[in-house]
Amino acid sequence: MKKLKYYTINTKNKMPSIIIDNIWFVAAIWMGLALVASIVSIRLGVSVALIEIFVGILAGNFLGIHQTTDWINFLAMLGSGVITFLAGAEIDPASLRSHIRPALTIGVLSFLLPFVFVWMFTQFVIGWSLHQSQIAGIALSTTSVAVVYAVMIEGGRSNTELGKMILAACFITDFGTVLALGGLFANFNWYMLLFIAVLPFVLWYMPKWTQFIISKMGAKQVSEPEVKFILFILFLLGGLSTTAKSEAVLPAYLIGLVVAGVFVRDKTLVHRMRSIAFAIFTPFYFIKAGLYVSLPAVWSAMGVIAVLLLIKLGSKYIGVFPSARVFSMRSKEGHYTSLLMGTGLTFGSISALFGLNNHIINQKQYTILVTVVILSAVLPTLFAQKYFQPKNSTMNAWGRLRKKKYNKKSIDKLLFMQKQKSI
Repeated sequence: MKKLKYYTINTKNKMPSIIIDNIWFVAAIWMGLALVASIVSIRLGVSVALIEIFVGILAGNFLGIHQTTDWINFLAMLGSGVITFLAGAEIDPASLRSHIRPALTIGVLSFLLPFVFVWMFTQFVIGWSLHQSQIAGIALSTTSVAVVYAVMIEGGRSNTELGKMILAACFITDFGTVLALGGLFANFNWYMLLFIAVLPFVLWYMPKWTQFIISKMGAKQVSEPEVKFILFILFLLGGLSTTAKSEAVLPAYLIGLVVAGVFVRDKTLVHRMRSIAFAIFTPFYFIKAGLYVSLPAVWSAMGVIAVLLLIKLGSKYIGVFPSARVFSMRSKEGHYTSLLMGTGLTFGSISALFGLNNHIINQKQYTILVTVVILSAVLPTLFAQKYFQPKNSTMNAWGRLRKKKYNKKSIDKLLFMQKQKSI
């Protein structure tokens, strides 16, 4: 095992060497932090990912835990890949197809406007470099599928027509984020060509392969062959992607999307993958993300953080609210959708950490971006649930209204075509 790597977030109160030199003590500390985060999350009813980031911030700034090992970095890397895969797998393909027009419109605007506005502000107003501004635009253009999904599940809204459309729009937004991260910072070489050639082949056959393993070997085997198969594909494509100087979250998200239909039919597989991810992998990722946040840097950049938060939420509103009204939502549902689309967490922190790890942004810039991401996960969610939360019956009524309007347009179009033929 290599020596521990130190990060200069807080050089005071370092852990005793007898602890940091013993792998078991280090593992116990990190898993203890994860346990505390889980307990707090359950008590407060807040996303565990958000609490894990807060725990990492406190550990790095007040407890002197500001070092990682190679195996912690490895588990954190797996955490980002697996949770990205699960985010894609949460999208119901049938819902995506049935609500493709509103989801596509809202999702594209939800990504594009914050991306452009944040990019322009950071580059031309506060003087960040081109690539630093692009990372900022990507990190603050995201919508948190994890947060939105938790809100929907809480009151049984994920099964409503409006709830399905919002989740589908979240996918469109985050898909734009993943494409931007891979496209703007990819290194186009022979390995990239190999990755581009292999990815479509794997995506096409992945649902068939997964279903074959489940049907032939069963989904209740102790050895979990279907889980191991999915992890094997994720690791393989992640290796090809990183060799091509891209980001492993891109193939992970796409693999999650194409096997989403299998996950819809096999809830056991969903629960297993989710349990593995949230128990072992993701705590290391989110706690590590919090370690890099310096509270002195937050206080010194409070004005920039406030402006970036306003740009993110304001640009989301500019794109989402008018679109929601066009697609038959009342004002209350429009505000609710706009606020939920303004949330950010997983992909925002992944994008910011990608920039830090690849030396595109510095620690202060990372702190600014992650702080904005965390605030955008909390504030819009609280406002949406307290002031604009619609009833389940209203969310289902929206779907019936959309269907009625769609059928009416189809009938009018058919009558017009028949009239033209008769002429």
